[in-house]
Amino acid sequence: MNKNPDPPSSPRPIGEIADSLGISREHIVFYGDTKAKIRLEALENRPPQGKLILVSAITPTPAGEGKTTTTVGLGQAFRQLGESVCIALREPSLGPCMGIKGGATGGGGSQVIPSDEINLHFTGDFHAVASAHNLLAALLDNRIYHGDECEIDPRRITWKRVIDMNDRALRNIIIGLGGVLQGIPRESGFDITAASEIMAILCLAQNYEDLQARLDKILLAFTYGGKPVTARDLNATGAMTALLKDALLPNLVQTNEGVPVLIHGGPFANIAHGCNSVIATQMALGLADWAITEAGFGFDLGAEKFYDIKCKSAGLDTAAVVLVATCRALKTHGGIKPADLPALNVAALVRGLGNLDKHVENISRFGEKPVVCLNRFTGDHGEEIEAVRKHCSEKLQVGFAVSNVFEEGGTGGIDLAREVMRRSEKTPKPFIPLYDWNEDVKTKIYKVAHAMYGAQDIQYTKTAERDLNSILELGYDKLPVCIAKTPTSLTDDPKQIGRPLNFSVTVREILIAAGAGFLIPITGDIMRMPGLPRLPAAENIRFVNGKIEGLK
Repeated sequence: MNKNPDPPSSPRPIGEIADSLGISREHIVFYGDTKAKIRLEALENRPPQGKLILVSAITPTPAGEGKTTTTVGLGQAFRQLGESVCIALREPSLGPCMGIKGGATGGGGSQVIPSDEINLHFTGDFHAVASAHNLLAALLDNRIYHGDECEIDPRRITWKRVIDMNDRALRNIIIGLGGVLQGIPRESGFDITAASEIMAILCLAQNYEDLQARLDKILLAFTYGGKPVTARDLNATGAMTALLKDALLPNLVQTNEGVPVLIHGGPFANIAHGCNSVIATQMALGLADWAITEAGFGFDLGAEKFYDIKCKSAGLDTAAVVLVATCRALKTHGGIKPADLPALNVAALVRGLGNLDKHVENISRFGEKPVVCLNRFTGDHGEEIEAVRKHCSEKLQVGFAVSNVFEEGGTGGIDLAREVMRRSEKTPKPFIPLYDWNEDVKTKIYKVAHAMYGAQDIQYTKTAERDLNSILELGYDKLPVCIAKTPTSLTDDPKQIGRPLNFSVTVREILIAAGAGFLIPITGDIMRMPGLPRLPAAENIRFVNGKIEGLK
């Protein structure tokens, strides 16, 4: 495969980045000088032969632990070692960008550029997903208004609308007010676009045919007689596919050291499956010797779904796994409040190592052995870093490396890259799924909650029990489970830190994502539409002299 050239002194034209991957110009759709989409034909005669590296993390703090920064820096380190590499990431959602977490393009010396454009509108993929989703909602309400043979029951509509923004006021609304000409009044609401089933479909579809087949299966509502109503019943798939035509093509950009990056798709990991698109991952594996990707939030959420849903459905597997940890997260799990995190506190960090231990165990459940990466922040104490190093080498017996990629770019990830290469040289066995898709739904939920979270049992509300009966009657019980859970705890209670023991998980309801091909058990108080914090990041963003400032 083509070797990546030396790092540029300034960003190169995107055509040159495509050239470094051996992509023919006829397969490139340019979006100016810095962005492009890659046509699916670029993968013809390019089977996915590269090695896949997954980057995940321990249970994070609300601000995140630099998983994307680590992924980008690791890719840059691979390139500095003379390796052919392509990074595959999710697209950012405007909700977190304007909320508390900020953007999702890395940071410092290890970020994807142009970061402001990627974090905002990028190439319009989120807009296309929202448009297709809301078109389906409009067609559904139009059928109800005009009346048709489907006899849709307005009380049993499961399809909401979406918007790419954190807006708690839209969670529950009443639509159709204003008289007989304005529609049928009913309760509804909005989800965030990243939680749309169409976003999940976009990320799991392997081609246009698969995309349309999945769109056809979307379950929208039920008739008065209890029969399911799908997108196929509304003749909606053709128009939806037209809206998603360009969105299915992966987006090519670069890091600030000129390493190629495919950014495509953006499902939330606490609600959906938290991974970039199958197409982008396969493309990275076909265009480079190494493909480096990430799974959202902690390993218990995005990475579990990466294996049990994405890899299982697309025939993917990993050569190595990187588990990102930080001193601040470990001290948080040791009971330290945010204001006290900068102070040296080895004892608190050691108390928090149980969370790291649990995630290492989780990775071993899939037959993998991780490399633990300590993502170093300015102000981290050497004594704390050495405590983590000693714990990994003596107790856990896993690879360990300190990453300084935020400060130093790819150079700060050389030790990590070499450790990952050593790990990937060992002939890996195929990963071991946590469950068989053909098992009953409760068994699948228990196996995930017990193995990944440490839960001892599962409690089901009456609503969830009714959902289970409906799932069985409709024949959706053989789908995998995509559990929606808080990302800030191994439990379904966001306040439970560390490694809790002897707890149960409560399933409130179970949604059917028939098009995406999974069930969504909703646990705890997880919501599909986040709210803004007291001080949103949006209040610090400015447009000054033609440039955007304050976008994290």
